[in-house]
Amino acid sequence: MPVQSTPDQLVGILRDTVVALVRRDGPDLSARQLGVFLTVYLGEGPHTVRGLAASLNVSKPAITRALDRLGELDFARRKTDPQDRRSVLVQRTVKGAALLREMRSIMGEAAQAAVETAPQQAGTAQAANTQVHARRAV
Repeated sequence: MPVQSTPDQLVGILRDTVVALVRRDGPDLSARQLGVFLTVYLGEGPHTVRGLAASLNVSKPAITRALDRLGELDFARRKTDPQDRRSVLVQRTVKGAALLREMRSIMGEAAQAAVETAPQQAGTAQAANTQVHARRAV
């Protein structure tokens, strides 16, 4: 039976993941770059600059800047759409797929740690709650 995560646990998993990514030997991505990256890798393609801008509710120039950085790092690649030469398609790369695998591994470890510490935190919270009620009763 799957264990439901609390919002605090999910934020903790996100924090642990971001910290691990910052600490690893490699480039850092901004929140916008990470959002574009994850949208490209987790969403159904093909992806265009216009489509990414609409999906993320940001301007096309903001997507272009994020894609410039992702392209420099070889996490994504732009290619002219052969069906419509005015449109640019965003493609995944092998290096980007490796980053996504690393992120999944890090998040999996962080989620496992959250599950293992949840009973301890629940016990601590329950004890604190009991103390508060005992003080109010006095």
